[in-house]
Amino acid sequence: MKNINRSTVIIAISTLAIGLILGWLIFGGTDKTSENEHIHNASEAKETIWTCSMHPQIRKNEPGDCPICGMDLIPLESETNEVDPMAVSMSPTAMQLAQVQTMKVGKGNTNKALRLTGKVQADERLLYTQSSHIPGRVEQLTINFTGDFVKEGQIIAYIYSPDLVTAQEELFEAKKIKETQPALFTAAKEKLKNWKLTDKQIDQILASDKTIEQFPILANVSGYVTQKRVNLGDYIKQGEALYEIADLSKVWVLFDVYESDMSWIKKGDAVSYTIQSLPGKTFNGAISYIDPVIDPKTRVAKARIETANKELLLKPEMFASGTIESKTNTSNTSLTVPKTAVMWTGKRSVVYVMQTSAQGVGFLMREVTLGPELGESYVIESGLQSGEEIAINGTFSIDAAAQLAGKPSMMNPEGGVAMTGHNHGGNQNTTMTNMPVNSKKTAISDEAKKSLVPLFDSYFKMKNALVNDDFEKAKAAGNAINSSLSKVDMNLFKGDAHTLWMQQSSALKQSTQHLEHLSDIKALRASFIEVSRSMIAIAESFVPISTTVYVQHCPMADSNKGADWLSNKEEILNPYFGQAMLSCGENTKTIK
Repeated sequence: MKNINRSTVIIAISTLAIGLILGWLIFGGTDKTSENEHIHNASEAKETIWTCSMHPQIRKNEPGDCPICGMDLIPLESETNEVDPMAVSMSPTAMQLAQVQTMKVGKGNTNKALRLTGKVQADERLLYTQSSHIPGRVEQLTINFTGDFVKEGQIIAYIYSPDLVTAQEELFEAKKIKETQPALFTAAKEKLKNWKLTDKQIDQILASDKTIEQFPILANVSGYVTQKRVNLGDYIKQGEALYEIADLSKVWVLFDVYESDMSWIKKGDAVSYTIQSLPGKTFNGAISYIDPVIDPKTRVAKARIETANKELLLKPEMFASGTIESKTNTSNTSLTVPKTAVMWTGKRSVVYVMQTSAQGVGFLMREVTLGPELGESYVIESGLQSGEEIAINGTFSIDAAAQLAGKPSMMNPEGGVAMTGHNHGGNQNTTMTNMPVNSKKTAISDEAKKSLVPLFDSYFKMKNALVNDDFEKAKAAGNAINSSLSKVDMNLFKGDAHTLWMQQSSALKQSTQHLEHLSDIKALRASFIEVSRSMIAIAESFVPISTTVYVQHCPMADSNKGADWLSNKEEILNPYFGQAMLSCGENTKTIK
């Protein structure tokens, strides 16, 4: 019995041991494999991706330098912590390097400061023509040059008139028989009065009983001689002009008002203006008249200011620059944002709204409706609310990051895979226009400035070719801009200048890379708007040209939105319209 029990125990123990071994082999191996896979997956999940803050398309598995700009690569933050799935996240380091600046949207001044240019002109109502009332030969001129002052009643010339001599002799004969023929005597006097002789002059002739051969011509008005019409010895007819005289005690200041600005100006608006040749003096006046007709050649109307000129400081043809504060039709509760915050593509206007949370910062594209343009800002009709924070600088960098991340962007409002490289097909309406470019003034070395000179030489050639309506030369110069840009050594730009140059050169590259595929001058001029915007930013930031460069503006360009360009000459030669409206525009800024 004992032997049977012992055998049973041994069998039971053996069975249990075999079961444990089999369980360990089956389940223990599976747990270890699962654990190893978990550890491997966790390791893969923790693998860091390195990117460049200025070129987010660069993705590497290890730290190093950006192959494009040479900057240190930074860890790519996970996008799982974004405030909004459609927003593009940016680290504080990336925002600083991209020079992103933000502001809270609020109510602003909705008045528009409009700049005007014009000239001083004589008051047309005070212009006179001094003529001779008798025919004859000019024997003497007491006023011999233009600009001389004439006083009313002053003798300005002596005329020998055979007809007047004959009329005086008839008067003497009529005097002898005036007792019997009073009507004849009266008729002889009236004949002299027809030649504008006064009763006093006629009485003097009768008293002297001698004919006057050289008869004096008296000035009818006081003023300055603006034109001398006769010379000594000339024969003149009755009523022929001797001088043009202007009374300059009152003058007009005539300002040019472009067609696109007509809605901003009305009669009675106050204008503060300065005269180029009178530095330090500021004048004020009100618009008394606006031309009802626009000049078909210059596309401007004249706005008139009438002003007293007792000290004769204001002289005709002096250049004047004025500023007018024009009130919009919007209420004082309207929201305003800087121009640099707004990006356009076709008919759409967008801004980037900042969103923050404990996980970080994100920027979400928002379409807005723009109201009136107020110089350096816009009124926002809809799309934003007071207190929301938006990006006002660095918007181009934010949009580029959104494109590369497949998030909604200006060129791809629905999001998706970003387009890279050349894309010459598809809808051309996705071309970016009016892209703000940072133009912060930054010091660079002389060598860096020298490297930019060929860039500007090609730009000015393109501008001049567009002025002359020469499509082929303009297109060749545009391609030369792209070529010159590729030869600029980015290592010459240090510190903040490097970051700024990377932004500006990227914007310029984007605006020039498709020029070679354009087929008409209209499309080339449209692209020149963006090229000019980038070139102006580069010129303002680095001032590479040793001579004065002028920023010029045409309010009619870009479908009356207005556009700027650079010129190395002060004279206005419009590249957006060429010979059709060659002188349309004004100088708005100088870069020295």
